[in-house]
Amino acid sequence: MSTIDLGGAVRTGEELDVRAVGNWLIEHGSEISGPVEVTQYSGGASNWTYRLKYKNADLILRRPPKGTKAKSAHDMVREFNVQNWLAPFYPVVPEMVALCQDESIIGCDFYVMKRIEGIIPRAKLPPELNFGEKEVRELCINGLNKLIELHDVPYKGTKLESLGKGDGYCRRQVEGWDIRYDKAHTINVPSFKFVREWLKNNIPEDSKSCVIHNDWRFDNIILDPKNPTQVIGVLDWEMATIGDPLMDLGSALAYWVEDTDGQIFKSTRRQPTHLKGMFTRKEVVEYYLEKTGLKTENWAFYEVFGIFRLAVIAQQIYYRYYHKQTDNPAFKDFWIIIHALHIRALKLIGKQKIEANEIAQKYIEKMKELLPK
Repeated sequence: MSTIDLGGAVRTGEELDVRAVGNWLIEHGSEISGPVEVTQYSGGASNWTYRLKYKNADLILRRPPKGTKAKSAHDMVREFNVQNWLAPFYPVVPEMVALCQDESIIGCDFYVMKRIEGIIPRAKLPPELNFGEKEVRELCINGLNKLIELHDVPYKGTKLESLGKGDGYCRRQVEGWDIRYDKAHTINVPSFKFVREWLKNNIPEDSKSCVIHNDWRFDNIILDPKNPTQVIGVLDWEMATIGDPLMDLGSALAYWVEDTDGQIFKSTRRQPTHLKGMFTRKEVVEYYLEKTGLKTENWAFYEVFGIFRLAVIAQQIYYRYYHKQTDNPAFKDFWIIIHALHIRALKLIGKQKIEANEIAQKYIEKMKELLPK
């Protein structure tokens, strides 16, 4: 068994016109030769990702899914540009080959990039790696350090600066995802009314502005086959922008399933965060804040926002299944996950309120001690 993810059979209804793509690549300067072997990567709940293995070239093609999509999502032009612009400062992005905006080729925009040969740490690490607790801890730290490095990219004065709108990122995100949820709502999921109101009433000032990935997970990184705790690639730049790094971290933790989490979350786990040696969500926050020097008095906001944002993303995908715009069976039970995310967000808000009450009570008791007897 190979530790390298080579992709699998192309899913029914998601076939690729490889002849049209090959002709287009040749027209745009690619010296490909020989027959092409096509596989599809299984992680494509959003954009579809294919491997094109030619005799003399190993390429990856990214395209949006069929069916209704959010206005700002699945933007191949933007994702292509982000990686091109980021490459001089952040060498773990893939090398771009070409961008196609001619829908007559395969019916949509798409782009092609060079494939990075490596290991993608998905829900289960390949047993051949034989990772112990020490190696898992190194992988965890190296992954977080790559996120911190991204947040330190000197973007000002570069084309990357055009990705964002400046101050007010936290507010725009809360308001934007609130609207998206309404548009994707179906009758079998919660309204998130209390969570949405709580977020609106607790929006902090931006901690700082930087390049953020917006979909940071271990299954979006590539590990060195010869030294598999080291990160050599970072994938899926669809939602990258200029924004608040604590929002990026909060969004990342929405995917961070611990071994003590409930069965619904365990069944949806897409990365090996449950292994011994991995940080808990609390430890991730502590490590990140210590390394960056950033501070926050209301971490619960970022974590609740991340959960709500993930619920919206899942609901946008489920909306396509609900309205028969896709028949991918992987999306059939997403509505159950959205209920579980709703409960988790409510629990975090409740815990935060309890902790605030406890702090207030301790303050009152302290004041009583200072009063004259």
